[in-house]
Amino acid sequence: MFCAPLITAITEAAPQVRLRFAPKPGKDAAPLRDGEVDLEFGVLGAFAPEIRAQLVFRDRFVGVARAGHPLFDGPLSPQRYAACRHVVASRRGVFTGPVDEALVEFGLERNVVAVVPGFPDALTAASHSDLVALVPASCVGRDEAARRKLVAFDLPVRTPEIAVSAMWHPRMEADPAHRWMREAMIAACRDAVATLRE
Repeated sequence: MFCAPLITAITEAAPQVRLRFAPKPGKDAAPLRDGEVDLEFGVLGAFAPEIRAQLVFRDRFVGVARAGHPLFDGPLSPQRYAACRHVVASRRGVFTGPVDEALVEFGLERNVVAVVPGFPDALTAASHSDLVALVPASCVGRDEAARRKLVAFDLPVRTPEIAVSAMWHPRMEADPAHRWMREAMIAACRDAVATLRE
């Protein structure tokens, strides 16, 4: 969802720049340390205290289901939400997440039937089935929801806020080209999020 605005912003300002978007298999800082990646966007972990970071935006989790899903036939409650069949996005293949901790307080547990590697995969699964997905709100703007015939909804339980940051290795801190690129990419991400929230 951020690729298009980032590519547009950078290539319009610097047509000779080439961008490579790379998958991130884990929370490891090795690609930044090893110089394989110049800039990373995501949730800052406690994995590398030397890594520099700047908050880009704050996000929240929402539920997503196909239009016409039986969940929308009545009032949304923790019980009705937990009773659905769920798809989870996890690079590490983990079946539980922040919503599960909140459901435990109600004595509830989700029925997770599938784990997929990323949020786009979870959205696809939800759009073609009765599975309910949990994704950051920034992943499912109005256009994306309409295109996939999905409905995003506020969760019936509280989950922690998601802080999305830009991260880079300290050796890049003073590099003028890197500073320009990260400032331009941070601005493009913030603009994209603002557009989604309109």
